[in-house]
Amino acid sequence: MTGEASTRQKDLYEAIHDVYEAHYYDDAAMAYRKRFYYQPLFDDLKLDGKSVADLACGSGHNSLILRQRFPSVELTGFDISSHACRDYRRLVGRPAFECDLTKPMDVTPAFDAAMIFGGLHHCVSDLATTLQNVARMLKPGGVFLMLEPNKRCYLELLRRLWYALDRRYFDAQSEAALDHEQLAAGVAATFRPELVKFMGGPGYFLIAQSLVLRVPLSWKHVMLPALLRCESLYNRLPGYYPFAYFLARWRRTNA
Repeated sequence: MTGEASTRQKDLYEAIHDVYEAHYYDDAAMAYRKRFYYQPLFDDLKLDGKSVADLACGSGHNSLILRQRFPSVELTGFDISSHACRDYRRLVGRPAFECDLTKPMDVTPAFDAAMIFGGLHHCVSDLATTLQNVARMLKPGGVFLMLEPNKRCYLELLRRLWYALDRRYFDAQSEAALDHEQLAAGVAATFRPELVKFMGGPGYFLIAQSLVLRVPLSWKHVMLPALLRCESLYNRLPGYYPFAYFLARWRRTNA
């Protein structure tokens, strides 16, 4: 089943690659990402001169932002899509390797950090193997940065229904939102959580997830200023139920 799920994911994302790029990395989406993804995760890190694996790297936009903050960072991309790896090499000018994270990988602990933005929840067919692969990639003390949909969000039932109905952009059998507490408990021997934040309200859905809701790209720039202000206020709510996603930083233990 894992192999079938991986094949479906690969076929799906190669089919929607261009429209995905247009919606997830346009100027409005990047403004949202810089403020609510990258700033919380990157601000207190020191990655200059460090080696970083960009997992489920896509065309490399997250790597480009990381390099803006840390000019001497050494980047390597990994993605299931050959199209994405090709575009990563062209855009970032760094190596990118086609791989399936849900299958055991023969890797050495070569990286000081690894990051994945919205890719881990596509690996639910074998999360255990995926996280073992990440652990093998990282040197002891290395950091794992992630941002994923929050399974404990009050909209979870609606999200699951949407995944099942919207077959153009989702494969409901091989992707699912994640429960951070459950996820961390399963790898307690190899990772130690250092940072967890639950975030994401109206701006997340209308700007960062515009493809899912079929929001026209031209509307996003009009809505962006008001939604950024609204999102800042929304993210002050307590708990995890109101929030669409979580971001986390884990530290690789010496085990």
